[in-house]
Amino acid sequence: MKTRAFVGRLALAILISQALAAHAADRPKSFPVSDQQIKALGIQLVSLDQQSEAVAVQYPAQITVPPDREQIISSPLAGMVSQILVRHNETVKQGAPLLRVMSPDFSQLQMQLMTANSKYSLAAQNAQREKALFDEGIIAQRRVQESQAALRESEAALFQAKAALRMAGVTDGGQKGLGTAGKVEDGFVLRAAKGGIVTDIEAKLGQRVDASTPLMRLTQADVLTADIQIPVSDAANWRAGTPVKVKGIDAKGKLLSVGAGVAAGSQSVTLRASLEGGKGALLPGQFVTMELMPEKAAGSWDVPLSAVAHDGDYAVVFVRTAKGFDARPVKVQASAAQRLRIQGELQANEQIATSGIVALKGAWLDDKGGK
Repeated sequence: MKTRAFVGRLALAILISQALAAHAADRPKSFPVSDQQIKALGIQLVSLDQQSEAVAVQYPAQITVPPDREQIISSPLAGMVSQILVRHNETVKQGAPLLRVMSPDFSQLQMQLMTANSKYSLAAQNAQREKALFDEGIIAQRRVQESQAALRESEAALFQAKAALRMAGVTDGGQKGLGTAGKVEDGFVLRAAKGGIVTDIEAKLGQRVDASTPLMRLTQADVLTADIQIPVSDAANWRAGTPVKVKGIDAKGKLLSVGAGVAAGSQSVTLRASLEGGKGALLPGQFVTMELMPEKAAGSWDVPLSAVAHDGDYAVVFVRTAKGFDARPVKVQASAAQRLRIQGELQANEQIATSGIVALKGAWLDDKGGK
């Protein structure tokens, strides 16, 4: 019994679908409307080529900074934060001092540099003396070779000591003073590798930190991006290069990439877009609404939402003719706010109705019923 009932419902659905298709085919294309009726009904007309405002699909987004525009300031050695030399949101230049860290490990590195310097100087003097004695025929060549090997070994040790200090943020220029002055500094200063804005300070005075602990973040806000969240069902509609803009702010750009993964919780896909403009109005972390411009195919038009009439699943626009209007079938490709992107047998410079649509639809259906 259940099977028969299911088959009966399926047959009924097919008959209804066929009836609707036949019903759509019977619709008249043209129907008369006089100039006086157009004026009396307040019907407004717009040429298709005057529809310059494009459809824009809106999605939530967050302003971000490209990875190469952010700096994480971290300590290369274990120690204690003794000074913070900048303030939150302060703009700093390249090489500017940011904070000072006191570190016993840093003192040990300096001692290693001083020892390596002394051994290298002694080995260089010894190698020079041995060569002079060999040239006079006083010593054997073996002693010259041994002195040269000791010189190379001490040179490698010196290079290693300098590299360790370089990792600690001490430049080659700063190492000259450390290696020759005979005194040991109790700490080091961390400096900005590039100019930027201090967007985050995690360090606290007196805080003991391990090597590689993040202490501060610098951001170069001259280049901004946007992470746009869209439903996974919309991901196939977008591609790199699609124009975008920030709603309500003079900032435009284009899509850089479409995410290859889906967020498990929200079932959304992330689009990343570059941005230009919006100086002072956009900040990293800010939530905004992004407007994406769908790609416009040949034969498609962007029209006001009010210009499209529906009769069930059948959509039409009313095109002005010499005697009245044509009800032209169209397919809605995209929608956003009060705009639609449609495709149909339409030509540039043709006029479509954008108001009085209810009256026109009534005249169209009445004319269809009379036929």
